[in-house]
Amino acid sequence: MDLDFAKTGGLIPAVIQDYKSGRVLMVGFMNEESFAKTVETGCAVFYSRSRNKLWMKGESSGHTLVVKSIQTDCDKDTLLLQVEAKGPGVCHEGYESCFFRTLEGKAWKITEQQTYDPKKVYGGK
Repeated sequence: MDLDFAKTGGLIPAVIQDYKSGRVLMVGFMNEESFAKTVETGCAVFYSRSRNKLWMKGESSGHTLVVKSIQTDCDKDTLLLQVEAKGPGVCHEGYESCFFRTLEGKAWKITEQQTYDPKKVYGGK
Protein backbone atom coordinates (compact mmCIF):
# COMPACT_ATOMS: atom_id res chain seq x y z
CA MET A 1 0.00 0.00 0.00
CA ASP A 2 2.79 2.33 -0.99
CA LEU A 3 4.80 2.33 2.26
CA ASP A 4 8.60 2.45 2.13
CA PHE A 5 9.61 -0.80 3.86
CA ALA A 6 12.84 -1.01 1.84
CA LYS A 7 14.36 2.18 3.27
CA THR A 8 14.50 0.73 6.77
CA GLY A 9 15.43 -2.87 5.99
CA GLY A 10 11.92 -4.27 5.70
CA LEU A 11 10.56 -3.07 9.05
CA ILE A 12 8.92 0.24 9.84
CA PRO A 13 8.11 1.61 13.29
CA ALA A 14 4.47 1.76 14.30
CA VAL A 15 3.55 4.18 17.08
CA ILE A 16 0.46 2.96 18.92
CA GLN A 17 -1.73 5.67 20.41
CA ASP A 18 -4.98 5.48 22.38
CA TYR A 19 -7.63 6.93 20.08
CA LYS A 20 -9.52 8.68 22.89
CA SER A 21 -6.80 10.03 25.19
CA GLY A 22 -3.96 10.44 22.67
CA ARG A 23 -1.56 8.63 25.01
CA VAL A 24 1.24 6.68 23.35
CA LEU A 25 0.81 3.08 24.45
CA MET A 26 3.69 1.36 22.71
CA VAL A 27 5.92 1.24 19.66
CA GLY A 28 6.19 -1.88 17.53
CA PHE A 29 7.54 -2.81 14.14
CA MET A 30 5.68 -3.94 11.05
CA ASN A 31 6.78 -5.60 7.86
CA GLU A 32 4.60 -5.72 4.74
CA GLU A 33 2.85 -8.90 5.87
CA SER A 34 2.02 -7.67 9.37
CA PHE A 35 0.76 -4.38 7.97
CA ALA A 36 -1.49 -6.22 5.51
CA LYS A 37 -2.81 -8.44 8.33
CA THR A 38 -3.49 -5.36 10.46
CA VAL A 39 -5.53 -3.81 7.66
CA GLU A 40 -7.30 -7.11 6.95
CA THR A 41 -8.20 -8.01 10.56
CA GLY A 42 -8.64 -4.57 12.11
CA CYS A 43 -6.37 -5.58 15.00
CA ALA A 44 -2.72 -4.59 15.36
CA VAL A 45 -0.29 -7.25 14.12
CA PHE A 46 3.45 -6.71 14.46
CA TYR A 47 6.68 -8.35 13.44
CA SER A 48 8.64 -9.60 16.45
CA ARG A 49 12.33 -8.93 15.95
CA SER A 50 13.32 -11.22 18.82
CA ARG A 51 11.15 -14.16 17.70
CA ASN A 52 11.39 -13.46 13.94
CA LYS A 53 7.68 -13.95 13.38
CA LEU A 54 4.37 -12.14 13.19
CA TRP A 55 2.42 -11.65 16.38
CA MET A 56 -0.96 -10.16 17.05
CA LYS A 57 -0.95 -7.95 20.13
CA GLY A 58 -3.03 -9.80 22.69
CA GLU A 59 -2.57 -13.30 21.28
CA SER A 60 -1.48 -14.58 24.70
CA SER A 61 -2.91 -11.92 27.05
CA GLY A 62 -6.21 -11.21 25.31
CA HIS A 63 -5.33 -7.49 25.45
CA THR A 64 -5.85 -6.74 21.77
CA LEU A 65 -5.55 -3.42 19.96
CA VAL A 66 -8.55 -2.62 17.76
CA VAL A 67 -7.47 -0.22 15.03
CA LYS A 68 -9.51 2.97 14.66
CA SER A 69 -7.25 4.77 12.16
CA ILE A 70 -3.89 4.39 10.43
CA GLN A 71 -1.72 7.28 9.30
CA THR A 72 1.75 7.46 7.81
CA ASP A 73 4.35 10.18 7.93
CA CYS A 74 5.53 12.28 4.98
CA ASP A 75 8.26 9.77 4.05
CA LYS A 76 5.87 6.81 4.29
CA ASP A 77 8.30 4.92 6.53
CA THR A 78 6.59 5.26 9.92
CA LEU A 79 3.04 4.49 10.99
CA LEU A 80 0.71 5.96 13.59
CA LEU A 81 -2.10 3.65 14.64
CA GLN A 82 -4.87 5.03 16.78
CA VAL A 83 -6.40 2.11 18.66
CA GLU A 84 -8.87 1.03 21.26
CA ALA A 85 -6.99 -1.12 23.75
CA LYS A 86 -9.07 -4.11 24.88
CA GLY A 87 -7.86 -4.98 28.33
CA PRO A 88 -6.41 -3.26 31.36
CA GLY A 89 -3.00 -2.62 29.83
CA VAL A 90 -0.77 -2.86 26.79
CA CYS A 91 2.59 -3.43 28.46
CA HIS A 92 3.66 -7.00 29.21
CA GLU A 93 4.98 -5.72 32.55
CA GLY A 94 1.43 -4.92 33.71
CA TYR A 95 1.04 -1.24 32.85
CA GLU A 96 -1.47 0.67 30.73
CA SER A 97 1.37 1.90 28.50
CA CYS A 98 4.89 0.67 27.84
CA PHE A 99 5.97 4.22 28.75
CA PHE A 100 5.65 3.97 32.53
CA ARG A 101 9.17 5.08 33.45
CA THR A 102 10.19 8.74 33.76
CA LEU A 103 13.73 10.10 33.89
CA GLU A 104 14.16 11.89 37.21
CA GLY A 105 17.60 13.37 37.45
CA LYS A 106 19.85 10.60 36.19
CA ALA A 107 17.64 7.65 37.11
CA TRP A 108 14.58 6.02 35.58
CA LYS A 109 11.67 5.89 38.02
CA ILE A 110 8.44 3.95 37.69
CA THR A 111 5.84 6.69 37.82
CA GLU A 112 2.62 4.70 37.38
CA GLN A 113 0.73 1.92 39.07
CA GLN A 114 0.33 -1.45 37.39
CA THR A 115 -3.12 -1.97 35.89
CA TYR A 116 -2.94 -5.78 35.97
CA ASP A 117 -0.77 -8.58 37.34
CA PRO A 118 1.38 -9.92 34.49
CA LYS A 119 2.04 -13.18 36.40
CA LYS A 120 -1.68 -13.98 36.25
CA VAL A 121 -1.80 -13.22 32.52
CA TYR A 122 1.51 -14.62 31.27
CA GLY A 123 2.45 -17.09 34.02
CA GLY A 124 4.82 -16.69 36.94
CA LYS A 125 8.51 -15.90 36.84
